[in-house]
Amino acid sequence: MFNSLSDRLTATFKNLRGKGRLSEADVDATVREIRRALLDADVAVPVVRDFAARIRERALGAEVSGALNPSQQVVKIVNEELQAILGGETRRLRLAKNPPTVIMLAGLQGAGKTTLAGKLGKWLKGQGHSPILVAADLQRPNAVTQLEVVAKRAGVAVYAPHPGIQSEFEAPTGDPVAVARDGVAEARAKLHDIVIVDTAGRLGLDAELMQQAADIRAAVNPDEVLFVIDAMIGQDAVNTAKAFEEGVDFTGVVLSKLDGDARGGAALSVASVTGRPVMFASTGEGLDDFELFHPDRMASRILDMGDVLTLIEQAEKSWDKDEAARMAKKFADQEDFTLEDFLSQMQQIRKMGSMKKMLMMMPGAAQFRQQLEQFDEREIDRVEAIVRSMTPHERVAPKIINGSRRARIARGSGVHVSEVNGLLERFGQAQKMMRKMAAGGGIPGMPGMPGPGGFGGSKKGPAKGKKKAKSGNPAKAAQERREAEARRAAAGASKALSGQGSAFGGQSGEDFDPSSLNLPKGFEKYLGK
Repeated sequence: MFNSLSDRLTATFKNLRGKGRLSEADVDATVREIRRALLDADVAVPVVRDFAARIRERALGAEVSGALNPSQQVVKIVNEELQAILGGETRRLRLAKNPPTVIMLAGLQGAGKTTLAGKLGKWLKGQGHSPILVAADLQRPNAVTQLEVVAKRAGVAVYAPHPGIQSEFEAPTGDPVAVARDGVAEARAKLHDIVIVDTAGRLGLDAELMQQAADIRAAVNPDEVLFVIDAMIGQDAVNTAKAFEEGVDFTGVVLSKLDGDARGGAALSVASVTGRPVMFASTGEGLDDFELFHPDRMASRILDMGDVLTLIEQAEKSWDKDEAARMAKKFADQEDFTLEDFLSQMQQIRKMGSMKKMLMMMPGAAQFRQQLEQFDEREIDRVEAIVRSMTPHERVAPKIINGSRRARIARGSGVHVSEVNGLLERFGQAQKMMRKMAAGGGIPGMPGMPGPGGFGGSKKGPAKGKKKAKSGNPAKAAQERREAEARRAAAGASKALSGQGSAFGGQSGEDFDPSSLNLPKGFEKYLGK
């Protein structure tokens, strides 16, 4: 949704890097680019004007002139101001002291109210509540049927006493106000603690729509009125939001279709213009593509700073704790990482949702957006098919998989042999890394981690571990290789003759002790011990 805006702002901040002091011209140029980026993203003009004025005032103030890094300070200011126009802080549902809590959904037709009712119901059920959906939209064809299907998929109760209309040629019948009122009574009788009332919408604003919404509000006296708005409608979002604010007086905003390719100006305009917070966001078509709206996290996403907190929350929600404990024990016991474990970890990652969405939450992911867009979500399915086509013995000991076995696995999983080869190669790299970490050596080559190539690696050796560049001449390279092997052989012979060691690393003349090899657990049986 915010890709274009994010790219424009990131490019603007690059021009400030490396400057020890920002002049007024630098600040004006930056504010001008930010203003253009927001206007191109369909943010309302009054919002852009106030936003740019606050940034300029703060950027020219003492907090930037006295900062050690002025460019980072400007980014910090923009981040804080973005959070402010998005609502400032996370706003959660206000629950009634005496259940049930009544939540009314309002908005134009096509904004996604009915689907969002199911998403909200499933989300609340996951929070430990017992919600019920009330079908008070009796004017849109098949709206009641749609709500019943969505409620069944979400696993929540639904109250739909009236079938509504089945085609646009039927005249609306039934009283939506009475259905809403009876729905609250039904929830109270069946001990549901939350009622979600789905109301009718229109293709445009009219007096009849507003009057019906106002009548339903008066009848059920909701604790929350959520205005559902399509995040893709652009500049018209402000006018629509103002009309519903005057007609229904909503308490919060829900942004739907936030996964679209529109420019996202509605999200940055509604909260600032109406003074009502954005409370939830719908980020996809699935019932699980729904999340609490955090202004600080959304601002970080727009500025390409990532959203690691949401990523962690998704992992905690979907990760199998028993499987994690099993892997932790296996890791601690230094048992070998197998293809069964590899498959299990891939399945755990798939439970978290779209790989593209998860990777885009990482800081700096915007620069890899093109590669991420080309990523095939079905790759995990192909990996699972390949591993499932192996025998149990092959999964535990992949080294036995020769050419004929690879051809059989490829036929069984419906892929090319090259894909099987690629998977085994990637698994081999993962297995080496896991062995290194289990042995306490850290991740090889990872900065800040113990192990070769990291900050905790050994500093001894010629050129601090850097290998001598190989010659481009094949004859000369072969000569250098022979000389290196001769030096190693001479060093080993000298060490053996001096009595300082043996081929197994023990002292000369001592009995060989297999425990000194730090072998994986259970390997002693192969040594006759």
